[in-house]
Amino acid sequence: MITQRVIDANDWATVLFVLCLALIAIARTVFEKRFADFSRLLVSDKYINVYKDSGHVVSGFTTLLFLVQLISFAFFIQIALDHFDHGSKTDWILFVRIFTLLSVFILSKFLVDKIIAAAFKIDEVAEQYNLRKVSYRTYLGLILLPINIILFYSNNISDLFIFILICAVLIINLLTYLLSLRNYQKFIGGKLFYFILYLCALEIAPYYFMYYWFTKN
Repeated sequence: MITQRVIDANDWATVLFVLCLALIAIARTVFEKRFADFSRLLVSDKYINVYKDSGHVVSGFTTLLFLVQLISFAFFIQIALDHFDHGSKTDWILFVRIFTLLSVFILSKFLVDKIIAAAFKIDEVAEQYNLRKVSYRTYLGLILLPINIILFYSNNISDLFIFILICAVLIINLLTYLLSLRNYQKFIGGKLFYFILYLCALEIAPYYFMYYWFTKN
């Protein structure tokens, strides 16, 4: 009877993991060429160069993988909270809260980003900067998915492994920012003041408030 209750507690997660795999399969089937270019993102800039038009930022392909990214990062956060005794990885209500918070945070940030970029007259570089950043973050979300599956169904994960994994995710995110800045350094040089304001408003402040909210709650 105890075993049955444990299995039932994991059913919702199993459904979401299968949903993610289904979404990836749909993206790969419907957008075969684009998915092939996207899969080589770490070794080639072809995806960024081919799909750099702003119309590609919000498309069927990006929407499918955006959902996978949200679910993957939400699971990762919940598993980390569970490991450090700040929640339970089988608590579906906690997952919904994390998923909702991430969704609102990312979408709100995207909308405010567009407004501020237009106000500072750096729309072009902001769109390119965001496309590269979003692409790498989506790629990271896909890489995290199988890791999340293993971590969710495992009960003997060491603190060191979780700590290394969290540090790796943070470092990879930092590297994507630095790589994006390097690619647009010529343009940024001409509008350095506005870009610094842009970074403070959209890249530093939101994450500071997120960190403050998590540590206080």
